[in-house]
Amino acid sequence: MSARSFWQDERAIEGLPVRLVIALVVGVACLGVMMNVIGGLDSLNTTELDTDPDPDIVEPGQTTTVNVTVVDPDGEPIEAATVIAKGDTATLPSFERAETGPDGVATLEVAPELRPNQDEGRIELDIRPPNGEYVDERENTGLLVIDA
Repeated sequence: MSARSFWQDERAIEGLPVRLVIALVVGVACLGVMMNVIGGLDSLNTTELDTDPDPDIVEPGQTTTVNVTVVDPDGEPIEAATVIAKGDTATLPSFERAETGPDGVATLEVAPELRPNQDEGRIELDIRPPNGEYVDERENTGLLVIDA
């Protein structure tokens, strides 16, 4: 085929847009996979924290002192974490917060209430980790409020 006839051939342009679309779709899919891999690298070096409240069951209508230990997956206490108690299915008059000491324990004063016709509820405990090494992405062990 001579160069002149190649330039006159208009059939080659027919497949070009389809090939470009396929290349674009494959490229975007690969980019998405790479971004997920890169985004997940930070979470490999972090440790999920949890709470261990004592007592873990409280009664409504009275103020109760609760000692909340912030622990890592191995059960080791974590110092300088902030614990926040807030209403979930049980209500609190306000948010309660405290910081853990060297023993990993934060002391909170909670006065939960239940709604009418409610026999039990829950108080949610959130953790603000002390540094970038720790995260709190999963639901923590909360307080159960039971009307005895």
